[in-house]
Parts: sequence; structure tokens; C-alpha cells
Amino acid sequence: MEFEGKGNAIPAAIVATIVSAILIWFGTGLEPLWPLLWLAPFPLLLLCLGPRAWPGLVATGAAWFVGAFSFWNYFRVLQSPPTAFLAFAASISAVMTLSAFLFRALVKKGAVWGGLLAVPAIVVSFEYLRNIATPHGTAGSFAYTQLRFLPFLQLASITGPWGLTFLLMLFPASLAIAVHLRRAWILLASCCVLAAVLVFGSIRLALPQTGQAISVGLIASDAQTGIAAGNRADDLLARYAGAAKQLAARGARIIVLPEKLATVLASGAGEEGNAVLQRVADDTGAALIAGEVMVEGPAHYNQARVFRPGTQPLAYNKHHMLPPFEDPLTPGTTTLTFAGPTGTYGVAICKDMDFTPLPRDYGRLAADLMLVPAWDFNIDRAWHGHIAIMRAVEDGFNLVRSARNGYLTVANNRGRILAEKRSDAQMPFATLLATVPLHHSATLYLLFGDWFAWLSCVLLAVCIARLFIAK
Repeated sequence: MEFEGKGNAIPAAIVATIVSAILIWFGTGLEPLWPLLWLAPFPLLLLCLGPRAWPGLVATGAAWFVGAFSFWNYFRVLQSPPTAFLAFAASISAVMTLSAFLFRALVKKGAVWGGLLAVPAIVVSFEYLRNIATPHGTAGSFAYTQLRFLPFLQLASITGPWGLTFLLMLFPASLAIAVHLRRAWILLASCCVLAAVLVFGSIRLALPQTGQAISVGLIASDAQTGIAAGNRADDLLARYAGAAKQLAARGARIIVLPEKLATVLASGAGEEGNAVLQRVADDTGAALIAGEVMVEGPAHYNQARVFRPGTQPLAYNKHHMLPPFEDPLTPGTTTLTFAGPTGTYGVAICKDMDFTPLPRDYGRLAADLMLVPAWDFNIDRAWHGHIAIMRAVEDGFNLVRSARNGYLTVANNRGRILAEKRSDAQMPFATLLATVPLHHSATLYLLFGDWFAWLSCVLLAVCIARLFIAK
């Protein structure tokens, strides 16, 4: 079966481009519809198996480039230059075109299994290298389009995000080969792998979570648009303290405030506000976590301060900064965990959760609950705000993430959102009280790390080698 014949190459390419570009646009972007990406590459890959290579390759490059424009407004909000977006869109377009070329070449030479594996292998390898080489980590991975597909999401506990991307690309490749060669067993094999993953995920979701639970409070305010300093810092922190005291009176034992609320000098401005937060902890018995910019001599840190009853505050400095906004800040180098009466708590800040190694360190420390002050950009409240949920599934901890200009989110280590509220839902403060389990789940991803990404790189090398030895 051919998608295009000798006389209709251009119309077939136009149709495939339009259909796939629409599926990519709505299947990725800031609020993706998760089923769409499973089918988006199919028309393009089927077209690539036609009599001539150029229609499929041109259509593939065009469709992925156009589909990437679902992120155009996000880049604009981030104040990125147009060249940054064009580089982003062009890199995705180039990688997908290269995967289509390798796919066609191998299948046409009779190396069907090589062609089948080439598409997911090259996409995962690209995502992994981008994760290592850029300051944005895993952000932009196709795996995050599947956060609402909970049975499938459980695969992250074994492979990290890489396994999700692999199967996302494997399915349309198998469908294209099955239709072109009329070999249903190729699609059946792919579906069997997917079925096994979904059975595993369904069982994991059904397993009861043992252990105690704790009441947590989250606070955020979108009324404050910048980082408060001087007297404004003391005043803002005091007002947050008042909201925290009310949540503590309702039963909250852990209260998480957003990132970079105020600029605080090591001995000066802002310390009175911190003293108020400490008094709330002392008076109520609750622990408070507040994000601040801490100035210590020439160094400026994006810091989370932990105020516990009857003891000195703890401090965690953010590791991964958002360029260019946080370029002047000094990155942290250590983790922070502390013991509560019912569990072990870890602390990270916003963009730290875009990367796999640091959260995995917390998983290996058996953190039951991650406490994450954050600050998003409104437009990315779902896309970026929910990236941390993938880390919870991978590393076996539960999650409390409080973001201004975003969501107040409580999720468990299966990826279920237990409670959530927009930070602009109430003025001047949005508050959320929820119960979250205190239970750490051991995962294979904690043991073996990014093994699946490495395997994908090896598979890609094998596929390339197969291209040269296939007759």
C-alpha cells in the first residue's frame, strides 16, 4: 500500500504535512492533548515509505517545524529572541527529518526491525543529549505530553522519561511499516509491548500506599509581581506569615511558600520578616518553607529557608538557574533533607525539578515528600508546573509545589494530582490545604538511572551500522 503514487506526490505531501502539523500542534504545546502525539508522526512516516524520498522528508521537516510554533507565545513571554525559538523549532525539525530518513533507508533495504527502532532511538538520543548539554534539562521532552495518561506514566519508575518518548515514537513507526508492508504482526508486536506497560502501570496504580499521611498547606500571591526588598520584604513576609498561621490553625503541619519572595541580607533587611516566620513555626508547631534571594557578601543565592519549631532555620540553595533571569545568582551544590515527626522531607526549588539527577539523589535519600517553592510565568502553569510530577513517579516521593503565577499542586508518587489551585484563584493570597501520604516507593529508575537513554544511544549506533551493512 502506497500513500502517494507517481502522479500525486505533492498533494500527498501537503495532506500529510497539514494533518501531522495539526496533531503535533495540539499534541505538544503548553496544554497537550495526550492521545494526539501517538498518531502525529504516522502520516509522515507512511509517506516516507513511498516511491520517492523527498516528499516524505520535506513534509516531515515542515510539519514538525510548523507544529513547534505551539511554543511561540511561550518564548515571547520568556523574552527570548526570535533566533532562540527558530533554533528550537529547527532542531526538532532536523532531528525528526533525520529519523525519517534513517527509517526509510533501513526499511527499503529490508532491515525492518532496524527501521522500526531507528525513529524512537534517534529521538530519545536527541532528548538525552539536549538534557545534558543545555540549561533546560528534560524540559521539552515528548514524555511530558503523557502526564495525564497515568497507566503509561508509571513506566517512568523504570526508564525515566526516556522510555515514554521511545514508545511514543515506536507506535507510529510500527503502524506505518505495518500498513506499507501489510504485515500486521509488526503492529501487533508494538501493541503487545504497550499492553505490557499499561498492565504494569495499572497494577502499580492499584497498589495501596502504606504509611501515614500529613496535612500540608500551600500559599501563593500573584499580587506581588517582583522580588520585595527592604521594608517591603519585611511587610510581605509578615503577611505570608499571617496566612501561614491560619493554615496551621486548620491543621497544616508543613506549609510551603513560593520562590524568591524577598531579598534578604544575611544580617539586615528582611530578617525581621524571617523572624515573624520563625515565630509562626514556634507558636504552631508547623514547619514553613519560604523562597528568598539571600545576599551574603558578593554572593546572591536563590534560597529556600526552612523554619522549624524551636530550632535554627535551615537553608537550601537552588542548583539550576533559569537563564538569563538568574544568571547573576550563585548555584547551590548540596541537597537538604530534614526529619519530621512522621517522615523525611527534601527541599528543591522550581527549575531543579526539570533535571533528573538532583531529584534522584533525593529519592536515594528515601525522601517521603519533596517541598518545592516555585515561580512560573502563568502561561506555563501546567506545562512547566507539572514537570515535577514526572520526578515524583521516577524517584518514589510525594510532591508539594507552591508557585506564584502558577499552580499550588499536591501530587503523590504515582503522578496523581491530589489537590490543585491556581495562584490567582484568591486575592491577595491563594491558599490550599490538603492531605498527602508520607511513603517512599523504591523504583528501578533509582537503581539504574538513565539506563534507557544509554540503551537508546546504543540502538541508534546499531541502526546506523545496519544501514551500511544491509543489502
